Amino acid sequence: MRLLFVTALLVLPELALCQTTPKQPAPATAAAKAKKGSYPAAAGFDQAGSDARAIALADKVMLAMGGYPAWQQTRLLGWDFLDGSYQLWDRQTNDFRWQKDSTVAVYNLTSKQGKAYRNGRDISATPDGQKLLGKMYPVWVNNSWWLLMPFKLKDSGVTLTYKGTGKLMDGTPAEVLNMTFKNVGVTPDNKYEVYVNPKTNLMEEWAYFPKATDAQPAFRRRWAGYQQYNGILLAADRTDGKDGRKLGHISAFSNVPAGVMQAPKPIEKL
Repeated sequence: MRLLFVTALLVLPELALCQTTPKQPAPATAAAKAKKGSYPAAAGFDQAGSDARAIALADKVMLAMGGYPAWQQTRLLGWDFLDGSYQLWDRQTNDFRWQKDSTVAVYNLTSKQGKAYRNGRDISATPDGQKLLGKMYPVWVNNSWWLLMPFKLKDSGVTLTYKGTGKLMDGTPAEVLNMTFKNVGVTPDNKYEVYVNPKTNLMEEWAYFPKATDAQPAFRRRWAGYQQYNGILLAADRTDGKDGRKLGHISAFSNVPAGVMQAPKPIEKL
């Protein structure tokens, strides 16, 4: 697998860099559509290029994950990423907090401004601090995608089409969505195949293609181990059946505990 960000701080696989800073739909529209079992697409979702069957399946996935109202009420998300980092994302303010070992970055995804610390000391103006802060937006894109992809099937720039029926790696029948992108994010040439179990309506596997024209995926992995967190379902298992990869310390809250987002030293994981 090709790698993005090979530094002393990060080792991240190159994928999932297609999302943009989140934009919320109008509340009235959201409420009306949620009552019908569907949820509103983000501004810029490729409605014309997507097909009705794919959109209907995405709506089923959202409902199975807890439903759009529960997702909208989720404010703070926390999780360990695969490189040993821990992050918190405040969906209301767009503040993103990243920590690993003694290093901390606090960054706002809208303003693209932030602070970097090591052992509690402000290193924002140093080369190391500037380098770290310069990576925070793509780090958020990548790391949040690994946690939240099923909630992003109708994001800005996404084209969603129904590929047909298929099978999970264990032979379980699945319905397959193609997810491509139009002029958004850091790597818009990516493509994903989303494998949905028709019995659960949950995304249970995914395949990643560096380019939409690739015949074979760079990898195919599970999206399993769902548990409920404050009204929504999130899954930890990202294995390919061999390597045991999984996310840790997943959490979801309707509010932000005082003092956690801007603390200059590593905090206890929520």
